[in-house]
Amino acid sequence: MNTKSYFFQSFAIVALALVAFIGFKQILPDKIFSETKLDSKNILIDSMLLESVAEDSLSVDKDSIAKSERALNGQKIVFDETEGIEFPAETFENYKGYQYLISFYEKLYQLEKNPQNKVRIAYYGDSMTDGDLIVQDVRTNYQERFGGNGVGFVSITSESAASRGSVKSTYSKNWKTQSYLNVKRPTSPFGVNGHVFFANDKSNSTWVQYEAGLNKYSTSLDNATLFYGRSSKTGKVNFIIGKDTIKKSLSPNGLVNTLKVSSGSLKAFKANFVQADSIPIYGFNFDNGSGVHVDNFSQRGNSGLPISMFNADVMRAFNNSLKYDLIILHYGTNVLNYGTKNYSWYEKGMTKTVNKIKESFPGVSILIVSTADKSTKYDLEMKTDSAVVPLMKAQKHYALEAQAGFVNLYTLMGGDGSMIKWVDETPAKANKDYTHFNQRGAKAIGNLLYGQLNKGYEEYKVLREKRDAEGTKPKPVRKARPDSVSVTKDSV
Repeated sequence: MNTKSYFFQSFAIVALALVAFIGFKQILPDKIFSETKLDSKNILIDSMLLESVAEDSLSVDKDSIAKSERALNGQKIVFDETEGIEFPAETFENYKGYQYLISFYEKLYQLEKNPQNKVRIAYYGDSMTDGDLIVQDVRTNYQERFGGNGVGFVSITSESAASRGSVKSTYSKNWKTQSYLNVKRPTSPFGVNGHVFFANDKSNSTWVQYEAGLNKYSTSLDNATLFYGRSSKTGKVNFIIGKDTIKKSLSPNGLVNTLKVSSGSLKAFKANFVQADSIPIYGFNFDNGSGVHVDNFSQRGNSGLPISMFNADVMRAFNNSLKYDLIILHYGTNVLNYGTKNYSWYEKGMTKTVNKIKESFPGVSILIVSTADKSTKYDLEMKTDSAVVPLMKAQKHYALEAQAGFVNLYTLMGGDGSMIKWVDETPAKANKDYTHFNQRGAKAIGNLLYGQLNKGYEEYKVLREKRDAEGTKPKPVRKARPDSVSVTKDSV
């Protein structure tokens, strides 16, 4: 009896495995193993991405996706007037959404009129912007035109600290770090950079040191300011500047607290934290107080989904000091590798991310930057990865739905097969993984991004001056109605 029972159990298991294989075979990727050997050191994949893929990516409704594509293609997107200004109608295919960047463009306009004003951009990204790649070139373009000095907000520790040229930083090895990539319930809320750090200084000194970089407009550390969070215990920090040591107390009373290292310009300094192990530390900000400043919040392995876990109250406390005008979300690299071409689950998740940003930073303009081209080997030939275009379209869908601006990085760099050209041309502009740009390519991408944003700004100035000349009375700023475009929510 036992022998027969074991036989039937074994047979049932084999049968179920066979059925499962046949079912999963239909949705497995065209290629299972990467053609290029990648260095996996320090590469992280956020837990929310893995959960979303596991829960939703296998429920493919191809008919629904095709219907949505047909509904969107060819339809005009008509914008509601904002402050008496209305950009021309667009099509989904060429959507850029300058209309939703009007508040950002107005801040630039006021800065151009008064150089003492300030405009701030938060640039969230993945490994594409690691080491300040791309972002430093966007920053340089804006500071070249509108003024501003400094690299902005810099975390305590970073995987790319050694390779970043816009600011040099070193730190002790005993920092305790929690990241929104793999920690859902941090000891204290994450900072605006998606991290929280604790000085594990009970046995050894815990320190961080910064030195100004060599990049244009970042050759000094201006108005160096520490950002830290709330705690029931106080602490101390000693700032070492040259041969001088300045001792200061940490008073962690508010959700977000600031402490100035110096009101002037520094070339370098070291911060030693003393009896501060219970205080959440976020990072330092460096800017000269006027012009444009761009913070790089890159994180390898990030899909963008973890931003939805931000504590809105804490973010608003950060914003009281930093005052953001534009938030850029540049993701996609880590979303391409899961064998699916249905990204409705990602649209849903990133819509939550955008809504969290709107809650956390009221009135801020939002810009979505799509995935770049990526090449994969099919039948011994390198071609654009089959998931690139579906993901790019999904990113455009949620940008439109969330009323955000959009940069189609895939088409901006040349569209189908462009990554192959960027890798093969001399000198090369991308790495042999056919995914990431090198410094030369990153600079080109940064210039292209700035170029599209600036084109929208120049169009805005023309529309604004036309409005003023005609004496049109601006209407109150308001969110565009969901039906302000001819594309309905159901079709998106």
